[in-house]
Amino acid sequence: MEPGNVTWVSEFVFLGLSQTPELQLFLFPVFLFVYTTTVVGNLLIMVTMTSDARLHAPMYFLLCNLAVLDLSFSSVTAPKMLVDFLSETKTISYQGCMAQIFFFHFLGGAMVFFLSVMAYDRLVAISRPLHYVTIMNSQLCVGLMVASWVGGFVHSIVQLALMLPLPFCGPNVLDNFYCDVPQVLRLSTSSVSQVQIPKPYENNLMG
Repeated sequence: MEPGNVTWVSEFVFLGLSQTPELQLFLFPVFLFVYTTTVVGNLLIMVTMTSDARLHAPMYFLLCNLAVLDLSFSSVTAPKMLVDFLSETKTISYQGCMAQIFFFHFLGGAMVFFLSVMAYDRLVAISRPLHYVTIMNSQLCVGLMVASWVGGFVHSIVQLALMLPLPFCGPNVLDNFYCDVPQVLRLSTSSVSQVQIPKPYENNLMG
């Protein structure tokens, strides 16, 4: 295969959670209920924390930000999965797949870092109760929140920077309902194995 004749993958195909139409119709309302509950619950937390002045304490500020992260993280894959339950062909563009990977790792990484921040908040509250308000002031809370988001961004951009240069010119089927890094990497490995060595280089090896 000549390098100029390589056809690059423009979209990926999801196999989803099931290939049975009846089971997909059953799973749709189940996951729709779960996702709706997640959205409504997190929105209620955010509205309650921001509207009640008595809850403008460090712990509740962190909890509100966790609700934002949870709502955003759930929305990366769930809406697409719900649409695919009702679709015969479950596809996503190459750009959409890379965007999904970016936001999945960005928000997931930020949530991991932020849970560590919340653990630190509880540690200060337990070990230094009299100095808690002084230590966990608004500036520190905002700084820790920003650091968590930045940490998630760096974690995600590194993964994406390593993946974007990879070739995708072979299989494009993902046995999943979202773009998962290990499976996408396996597709790239399969693509590389299908590309033959250019003839001049091949002749040099044989000569």
